Amino acid sequence: MSLRQSLAQLAGFLQEPQKVARFQRLCGVEAPLSRSRAVAADLSEDEGKEEAPLSGDFRRRERQPGACGGPQPPRSDRNQCPAKLGGGGGDGGGGAPNGVRNGLANELGPALPRRAGALRRNSLTGEEGELAHVSNWPLYYLFCFGTELGNELFYILFFPFWIWNVDALVGRRLVVIWVLVMYLGQCTKDIIRWPRPASPPVVKLEVFYNSEYSMPSTHAMSGTAIPISLVLLTYGRWQYPLIYGLILVPCWCSLVCLSRIYMGMHSILDIIAGFLYTILILAIFYPFVDLIDNFNQTHKYAPLIIIGLHLALGIFSFTLDTWSTSRGDTAEILGSGAGIACGSHVTYNMGLILDPPLDRLPLVGPPITVTLFGKAILRIFIGMVFVLTVRDIMKKITIPLACKIFNIPCDDIRKARQHMEVELPYRYITYGMVGFSITFLVPYVFFFIGIS
Repeated sequence: MSLRQSLAQLAGFLQEPQKVARFQRLCGVEAPLSRSRAVAADLSEDEGKEEAPLSGDFRRRERQPGACGGPQPPRSDRNQCPAKLGGGGGDGGGGAPNGVRNGLANELGPALPRRAGALRRNSLTGEEGELAHVSNWPLYYLFCFGTELGNELFYILFFPFWIWNVDALVGRRLVVIWVLVMYLGQCTKDIIRWPRPASPPVVKLEVFYNSEYSMPSTHAMSGTAIPISLVLLTYGRWQYPLIYGLILVPCWCSLVCLSRIYMGMHSILDIIAGFLYTILILAIFYPFVDLIDNFNQTHKYAPLIIIGLHLALGIFSFTLDTWSTSRGDTAEILGSGAGIACGSHVTYNMGLILDPPLDRLPLVGPPITVTLFGKAILRIFIGMVFVLTVRDIMKKITIPLACKIFNIPCDDIRKARQHMEVELPYRYITYGMVGFSITFLVPYVFFFIGIS
């Protein structure tokens, strides 16, 4: 067997969804119903036995007509997905018997392990993750935390915290690396076009990114790039034992990577490829991060070049594939990066945030006092209120404006955002303003009220 054949065989082995399902079962996650139990429920219904009564229908999915798991008449399995009948819930189906949605009905028989509900529904399609039997709740919450380390909530807290409270230079350069890694990861997904692990046998606990392709895992890429870059940027600039960084990197990286397998969103091969791809990107581009950051701050025409470059990258990536949620994520990443870079340019030229001179390095962390802690909390609170207000205002402006320009109905925001002409301008402009606020508007507010 040649090397190429051996590698192809290994890749196929690592891509098998059975490996993901086995890891989930090892961690205490199983589908709520087996195929035989669902079939037995259908047979008993045909014999006239009553189903368990509904206790509510509070989390109704909104699907396209005729789609797998879409709206169906009560007690009709004509359009039922085979995966749903088998309890796997393909693409996030609930895996419940006919007439029962999301496991909200009273169940008959012996008590079963507690059920884990969907973490988040897909914001564009309304699709929800499966309800699953979880027997190991510490692991469930640990991996929920791990998967959030690659989501928007983490980014919108983590990067501002570094820029406002710790070290603006490190925060800016982390954003440069994050934008590059995530952009290349999203584009690579749409070039390779590998699907998510099949369900069944995999249990989809999260479906927020289920309409994107799978290879490579951008969660794994982010979870690798951020801790490694954080150590590379801070060691030597700040005085701390290197062992702290050597502990941080594998713990952070492994937690994020394993969480994506636990959630049923990636195969083992996706994770390994994301990790190795990130190492390659860092090896090639990390030496240029200082040059990029200095250019963003000091070059006279930096804002025009930044905006033009990010728009060009966006236009290129949007031609790679048909519309999916990854297009909006790419626009959000590029918009955030452009906004933060432009904001840092204005901040530098106004002298609001000045990096410490080189002769002061390595920096020593100040002693933790009540005043220092109180100012940090105040900056985070005021800054996040400002940033979230800007995001909401821009969302309310850009979506209706895009709908009006492209003549798209705006009665249902979710349906309107499924159009590329609406989602892309909304994400790019809104998060561009969010990034600009993080590095300029909010620091200016801090300077004005005296908490810089």
